[in-house]
This record gives sequence, C-alpha cells and structure tokens, in this order.
Amino acid sequence: MRRKRTLLLYALLSAFALSAWSQDAADSEAVRPSGVSGPIRKAKAVTARDTDTDDADAESKSARKTKSSKSSHASSHRKRAKAKQDTQDTIPAPTEFTPEGIPKTTAASEGIPKTTAASVIVVDANSGKILYEKNADQTRPAASTQKLLTALIVAESGFLDRPVTVQPTDTMADPVKLNIKAGDTYQRIDLLRALLVKSPNDVARCLARDNAGSIEAFAEVMNRRAQQLGAVHSHFVNPNGLPVPGQYSSARDLSLIARAAYANQTIRSIVCLPQLVFRYANGRTRELENTNKLLRRVPYCNGMKTGYTDAAGKCLIASGTRPGRDVIVVVLGDSSSRVWRPGRDVIVVVLGDSSSRVWRDASALLSWGLLM
Repeated sequence: MRRKRTLLLYALLSAFALSAWSQDAADSEAVRPSGVSGPIRKAKAVTARDTDTDDADAESKSARKTKSSKSSHASSHRKRAKAKQDTQDTIPAPTEFTPEGIPKTTAASEGIPKTTAASVIVVDANSGKILYEKNADQTRPAASTQKLLTALIVAESGFLDRPVTVQPTDTMADPVKLNIKAGDTYQRIDLLRALLVKSPNDVARCLARDNAGSIEAFAEVMNRRAQQLGAVHSHFVNPNGLPVPGQYSSARDLSLIARAAYANQTIRSIVCLPQLVFRYANGRTRELENTNKLLRRVPYCNGMKTGYTDAAGKCLIASGTRPGRDVIVVVLGDSSSRVWRPGRDVIVVVLGDSSSRVWRDASALLSWGLLM
C-alpha cells in the first residue's frame, strides 16, 4: 500500500515538471528572433513609471533637436549676414565729384597721382608757388607747345584786326598744315585762333613772319620774351616747334610761358574752344576740332596747347581753375593736357608720352592740383 502511494506521488511530480517545461519552451519561442539560438531573457513588463521616463526622454530629445535647429538657423543667419557685409565691403564706393565735376579720388589726401613722366611740375598760376616737381629743369623738345609762346607774342603785339597776306615761304611747313595759299589775305585774329585750336605749322610761320619780318627774326623775339619770363632753360629756333638742332625747353620754362599766356584774355578766349569754323579767303569753310581732347572729356578743362613730334613725343600744356586758386601743371616725357574750373586755374604741360598716357596723367595731375 505504501508502495502504491509512493508511485502515485512520483507520477504527479513528473506530470507537474513536464507541464512547467512545456510552458517555458513556448514562452522562449515567442520572444526569440528568427534564426537566433541560445537563451533569451523575457521582455520586461512596461510600467507607468517607465512610460513617464520614456516620454521625458522623448521631450528632452525633441527640445535638444529644436534648440539645435534654432542654433543652426541663427548660425546660418549670422553667416549670411557676414557674407553680405563682406560683399558690401568689397564693392568699391562710387566715385564722388565736386560741383565742378572734379573727381574727389584725386584729392591731395590721397597723394600725388602716379605718372610715367620724366619731367613734371605743378605750380600755382597766380603766385608761382611750386606744388610738385620732378626733373623740372630737364631740357627736352617742346614740339607744338611752344606755339603758345608764338601766340603770346602775336597777341601782345596787338592790332589783331589787321590783314595778313600769305607769302610763299609761309606755306613751307609740312606735315600739319591748314593749306593757306600764297596771296590770300586773313585777319591776324583768325590765324591766331586757327593756330591755337588746330595747331597748323603754316599758320605759325605766317604769323611769325608777319610779326618780325622773317622766321629768324621772330626766333630772336621768342628767346628774348622767354628770358623776360624767366624761362632760362629754353632756346627757340622756329615758331612752330618742328625739330631742329638747338631748339629745346623744359617743364619749368613752359609753365612760366603758360602762366603768361593764361593771363592774356585773348588767348584765354581761344584755347577753351572745342572747335572752330575757319573761313578761307575763297569763301570755303572748314570746321577745326581742338587737338586737346580733355576739352571734351572733363568738364573742368579749359584748353591750352598740345604738341607732338617723334623727338618730343606727345606733349600738352593744360590749365584749370577753381574758386580762389589757379594751378599750372607741366609734364614732359609723359602725357599732356589742359583743364579749367571757375575760380581756380591750373595749367598742365606734359611732353613725350604715348597718346593714352598723355590724357590720363595730365587729367589726374590737374585734378589733384585743383583739389589740394
């Protein structure tokens, strides 16, 4: 009897153990991923505390993400603002001009404009004070700029309404000629205007011969007048500047001649003309355009005299004015021009340069002289 009881108890225990093993196996298969072997821990039951923690973590992550997004947006905005500022800083400011049209970028505070001229001088046309100079006494051919002295002598001699009859020797003056004919008659003032605007060599010879009787005699008059003006580093042989041995001038001497010419109202009234209608003796007319391009390029230019030969290069005497000051600029071995502004006068002389540098350098020096 005891034996039967023992067997029954054993059977019950075995059945209970088998049932527990089957449940564990089922639970294990329910949480094991496909293809993974080995023991696996059961998933932990989710509690309310766990849910609150997860929500807090999510909110924290969202806040960090929002903050990061705002930070990135602010950083991007700052970068765009900086880039815009950098762009504005790299854009050059527009050029400012004075009421007379002179660019302020050439003001004295920015220094004397750089030029390639071998010889330069900038002087006050009224006081003669030297504002700037470089090799001002270096002697060089002056080309047609010395016609300013020819014109000054003719203007100072007066009687400009008197007739002048052209002689055969007057026409021997290649290459630049007005082609006046021997036997034709003109008023002195008409020839003087043509001389200063278009610079014809035959007209210069005609006026010189009419004034002194011959070219040689007029050259003596030129040298005497130059000495009177203090132009002691010059010697003239003809009235038109065509190259001949023993003929030369300097930037300083040409500035002295230019000052005297600029003070002459007859010359002042002519050199500012951008063009001129010349009437020949036979009634034919011809429009003469001033050789000084600055008259058309800069509003404060008021004329004076250009010149060119192979020996002298490109040459120019220029003048300008602003209220209370007149200035003369002479440049040799570079470019030339002449400029004007009401109330202040500046004269620029530039000799022996390429065509482009003549206008650029003279204009810059003249603007600088007017603003300093």
